[in-house]
Amino acid sequence: MAGAAATAGAAKARPGRPRKAPAPPPPWVDAFLDMMVAERAASPNTRDAYRRDLTDVASFLTQAKRPGLDQASSDDLRAYLEHLAATRIKDASAAKTVARRLSALRQYYKFLVSEGHRAEDPASVLDTPKQGRSLPKILSEGDVAAMLTAAAALGAPEGRRLNALLEVLYATGLRVSELVGLPMNALTRDARALIVRGKGGKERLVPLSAPARDAIAAYLPDRPYFMTKGREGKQQAYLFPSRATAGILTRQRFGQLLKELAIRAGLDPAKVSPHVLRHCFATHLLDHGADLRSVQKMLGHADIGTTQIYTHVVGERLKQAVEQHHPLSAKRKAKA
Repeated sequence: MAGAAATAGAAKARPGRPRKAPAPPPPWVDAFLDMMVAERAASPNTRDAYRRDLTDVASFLTQAKRPGLDQASSDDLRAYLEHLAATRIKDASAAKTVARRLSALRQYYKFLVSEGHRAEDPASVLDTPKQGRSLPKILSEGDVAAMLTAAAALGAPEGRRLNALLEVLYATGLRVSELVGLPMNALTRDARALIVRGKGGKERLVPLSAPARDAIAAYLPDRPYFMTKGREGKQQAYLFPSRATAGILTRQRFGQLLKELAIRAGLDPAKVSPHVLRHCFATHLLDHGADLRSVQKMLGHADIGTTQIYTHVVGERLKQAVEQHHPLSAKRKAKA
């Protein structure tokens, strides 16, 4: 009995397999990340992504019994990229993952060479994988209108905040991190535009629509509701404060709120996210005749080539409209 009790106690103390602690990053990774923040104004999200990417490469090299990240050769890195491509579904997103990891490796080894920690750059001779072109997922204007209607009907402080967030997102196409982290002074004096600090610390001016201005005005009296007594100093700085530790609404929580709103609006929540609404902003503007340069500036894209993907969305939709509704296309389909 005593032995059985001891065995049961041991089982209770070890309810499952112990979690394996994540491998520590290689020695120079922290110095590299500090440089990215100090010299290139990398955001916390970018810093975390680079850390994950480099740690993943280091873990592979260790498991494959190859030299460590700081000593790896071009062949070692090729083996990692081949492994990454082989273990993922071969689509556009997989190619993007490989390309992003390769970008992190290139920047890391350039840093090691510049600091005198390596004589040569093993990533300089690696080829970038060919990326397929995947069109952004969007909602129809009717779907977005249904979400806006559902948000406007919510009421209460939480509802008015969500309505303001949604109106601002659809009116400006901000990245979700830019939206939830908007400082109070981002609003211009007449509240007709936002001054947004984007990637690399670059500022851009984005106009606000009348519905977005009205939604913000309706929400502002509720701002104190989202602040914690004794911590108002930190939270006062933000347009959308939160009682969360960071003082602002997290990206994850805002994504959850959007999915809950999608259900209220009768939409599939799996098709709704902050980034999808950013795509909607750009595509719907182009649908209504906006020029590509203006959309580029509002989105904060450094390269207009990034913005051009939305012209393919518009073109594809026009093609589908012709195929579905043009009388000659209908006749050809009937004959077929």
